[in-house]
Formats: sequence, C-alpha cells, structure tokens
Amino acid sequence: MKKKKIELNFNSAHLSELDIQDVELITNAKESLSTAYAPYSGFLVGASVLLENGKIVNGSNQENVAFPSGLCAERVAIFYAGAKFPDVKIKSIAVSVFSKSFEVNEIISPCGACRQVMAEYEDKQQNSIKVLLHSPNDQVLIINKVQDLLPFMFKNPHLKKY
Repeated sequence: MKKKKIELNFNSAHLSELDIQDVELITNAKESLSTAYAPYSGFLVGASVLLENGKIVNGSNQENVAFPSGLCAERVAIFYAGAKFPDVKIKSIAVSVFSKSFEVNEIISPCGACRQVMAEYEDKQQNSIKVLLHSPNDQVLIINKVQDLLPFMFKNPHLKKY
C-alpha cells in the first residue's frame, strides 16, 4: 500500500485587495443575489462567470417546492454560458451568498454537484477556471483551479461516446 498526498493551494484576501477584474466579477455575483428565487431556504446565491471573450454571464439559485428540482447559481451561470457561448472558454467564476435567516461570516463553498459541473467544464476546455468565493463580510477565497476543489472528479474517457 502506498500513501499519497494531495496539496490544496488557495489564497485568502479582502475584496479591496483584489484586482479590478475580480472585483467586477464579484460585484456582478453580489448583484445577482437580487434575482435569486429562494422562498424555502432564504439562502441567496449569486454567481458570475467571466468568459475568455470578456463577457460576464450571471446566475442565481432557483428553488422549487419539489426539492431538488431547483438549481444552484453556479450551474445556472455555467450552463447559460455554455448554451449562449458554446465555444468560449470560462476564465473564472465568482460566487456570493446571503442568508435572510442568519448571518453568514464565513466562506461558503459550492456543493458537490456544482463542483462536478465546474470540473467537467475545466476538463472540457483544457484550461483552469479560477474560483472566487465571496462572503458578505467581503472576505474572498481564491482557488486557481476547480481541480483543487474536487481532486477526484467523476470522469472516464470511455463514458463519452460522441
């Protein structure tokens, strides 16, 4: 048996320390909170995707009483980007959160389904996607590639038939 180790690299910063492009992307994610439909959880999530062509695509979580029929903000933004700009690579994604029922003081990380979707897009485009996780107190976690969020993504080249 061999013991193996995975290293995770990330940075932590205050919003004011980021470059203008990252601040703009996070600002878009924060603004996307206003379009979240979260009457059941009261937990609002906004996501913004920066594409290689400079376009920013926004998404927000959309809940449904027939849980789990809703969709997370990250997947809304990524799937819209993939449908609208199918041949344009994703450079980065920013995610911002807000709760109507409790104070969020820490970074909230994407769920497993969103991590898998982000990882597949990263794999598909053969380029890293930077992830910016923003909390309401303007702390930001910066992950330079999705693979660091999901080192053992579900994938197998034999599953792709077309």
